[in-house]
Amino acid sequence: MRKLTFATLAGVSAVLAATPLLANQHSDDASDDHAPKPVMIAPDELLAPYYEALRKTVELPVAGPNPELVADTVLTRFAVGSCNHQSAEQHMWDQIASQDPQAFLMIGDNVYGDNAWDADAGLESLRVAYGEQADHPEFRTFRARFPMMATWDDHDYGLNDAGGAFPMRRWAETIFETFWNSSEAVRSRPGIYDSTIVGPEGQRVQFILLDTRFFRSDMKRMEWTRNRPQPYLGSYLPNDDPAATVLGPDQWDWLEAELAKPADMRVVVSSIQLLTEAHNFESWANFPLERARLLDMLAARADSGLLILTGDRHAGGIYRIDHGGEAMWELTSSSLNLAWPTPDASEREPDAKRVSPFISDENYGVVDIDWPAREVTMTLRGAESETLAEHSYTW
Repeated sequence: MRKLTFATLAGVSAVLAATPLLANQHSDDASDDHAPKPVMIAPDELLAPYYEALRKTVELPVAGPNPELVADTVLTRFAVGSCNHQSAEQHMWDQIASQDPQAFLMIGDNVYGDNAWDADAGLESLRVAYGEQADHPEFRTFRARFPMMATWDDHDYGLNDAGGAFPMRRWAETIFETFWNSSEAVRSRPGIYDSTIVGPEGQRVQFILLDTRFFRSDMKRMEWTRNRPQPYLGSYLPNDDPAATVLGPDQWDWLEAELAKPADMRVVVSSIQLLTEAHNFESWANFPLERARLLDMLAARADSGLLILTGDRHAGGIYRIDHGGEAMWELTSSSLNLAWPTPDASEREPDAKRVSPFISDENYGVVDIDWPAREVTMTLRGAESETLAEHSYTW
């Protein structure tokens, strides 16, 4: 099958833009009411026949067998991590296993499939990255033992910082859903957002895994200048367009319905950070109206505890804000095996909302729930499972 490149797609899209497709082309009625009307075709829709044919010729990698998280499980410990490079050492799986979590959440950049991308529409480098990850014995052993849930971020979506305009997003979704063996509910709709409730009444944990990629509007970037202040804090500006979105209308409606379900503790997973506004990398702060909407929706949820989990940053930390009459807590865990230790990380990114140091070493997160005390303990652990940061709160 001939390889289709991004450049070829761009050329076809340019032609379509210059020569709109018309509906009702053979109508004999020349009145305005029956005049031919433009047919809008998005690039990802244009690629659908290509992917239908490609699916028949390529083998998509799968993560391997994974035990089910039994519905009546009383969860007292689970773990979380992000930013795992398929070509780097996989030592953290044994470390996480040593904590004996009842479940593990992969919350984005689970592989780095865009590093070798040559702009082919088939996302071959992404498929290869997933295949390489599946072949690691450390990963296979871990996955065979611990139930896993997953959402994506940009590098396992297909392109750094990409959002809803990424033309290959539907094929990336197929690769993701095949690898992680996504539920029928996820496969039945665009995007990969998902929700799971486990535990008996009084000890129900709801995991809500958001998709912050598939529907997201374009980012707003700073103008380049040689003397831009604090270049190490990113280059994006807040997009305050009321039409701009992170989740898209359908996911927003779904989330509101999920937050109305009975639960005793809700764990909301976003691949990008929510509470902080201290940097100009990707975060919900890039879309301030959407951030405010999410915080308000979380505050209006049906009665329950709340924990927010995020990744993306290649650094970890614990964050808190007061909103809607309650304290909201966020644990950022990143990176499993692609950290860039920086001695002055906390000083380079001061943040009044962060209540821990900014951890630039390799880390994973452990969350403990003490049901009798209604207490959550968040812990960031390092490459030898040493404690890097820890905080507890009650609800």
